Amino acid sequence: MRPARLGSALLCVTLSAVLSAALWPHAREAGAILAAQDDPAHLADIRLESVLRNDPGVIGRNIEAALAAQDADLADSFVALAQEKRIPLSDDMIHRVAEAVAEENSTSHIARRFASGLVTGQADDVASLSGTVTGDLFVIGDIRDVLREGKHLAMGEETDRLVLSLAAAGLAVTAATYVSIGGASPLRAGLSLVKDARKVGRLGEGLAAWAGRSAREIVDSPALEQAVASGSVLRPGATATAIRAAFRADKADELVRLAKDVGRVTEKAGSRGALDTLKIADDPQDVARAARLAEAEGGRTRAILKILGRGALLLASGAFDLALWLFSALVALFGFLASVKSVTERTTQAWLNRNKARRLHKQLAAASLAQG
Repeated sequence: MRPARLGSALLCVTLSAVLSAALWPHAREAGAILAAQDDPAHLADIRLESVLRNDPGVIGRNIEAALAAQDADLADSFVALAQEKRIPLSDDMIHRVAEAVAEENSTSHIARRFASGLVTGQADDVASLSGTVTGDLFVIGDIRDVLREGKHLAMGEETDRLVLSLAAAGLAVTAATYVSIGGASPLRAGLSLVKDARKVGRLGEGLAAWAGRSAREIVDSPALEQAVASGSVLRPGATATAIRAAFRADKADELVRLAKDVGRVTEKAGSRGALDTLKIADDPQDVARAARLAEAEGGRTRAILKILGRGALLLASGAFDLALWLFSALVALFGFLASVKSVTERTTQAWLNRNKARRLHKQLAAASLAQG
């Protein structure tokens, strides 16, 4: 066998081995991501490992940014994530975060935020959410929102039907909360948060579009207009009863399910974690996945969502692209094995040919001696 043929086979082995080694890390990660696509916590963990491996300073920078934005809750979430991932932080940074958290949890701060949530009906932390939910539990907040949006609807003006439907749903859930002695509280909090996120523009476009379509089926417009015409915040009981009559509970299953998932996120990751989720979610499935992530990660959820965004909830790159990495690695592996097979066959054939040539040479030498 010519040495050139064996040399070309050895070159193919080398090239395919190098290609396989280069593709293997990408293929391994793609395979892990595809296997974890239905497990948000595992998926987020895989993506986090990749981000932290490529950029170890990302947590420190985010803590500084959160402190500058006076978001102690987010900074504390990053500290918890750093501890879980065993990423060292300076004592000064940890001390500053602890001080900011202590200030945010002070009695005066909580009282101010509670009053703000109660009066304005807008929540961005636990204290203001408590105020918002308290106002909604006493039906004042929901009645205020229904009367405002209902009057817009009656006068043919631009109406936020989602806020209208959420407020009407809230009145129905509030009655259930009292009946169950708090059993519906997560749902009640979820409805309040979705409504507040909508009012302050922190509801993602995709989710807002979905919720808007769903909201149109939930409220009986003629019955609501009649309730608004005769309603008043000064008569909350009678007004709430009239509004609940305009609420089609049988059409609200999906919206209620969304609110329940938001409530689950709130319980595990706080109201700001729920608001972060509503901002990046495109549909109720995203919120349901975020609820599963929050149940697994708790206080670290906000930090994870901040780093990964919607990629924490589902495949950021298409399954086709990930599968392509796997396919490329398999092709490279097949090429390596085929090249090894070719080298083995050619080496074996060369060895056999050499032995055959030696035997033939010995036979010819023996024949020459015999003739001599």
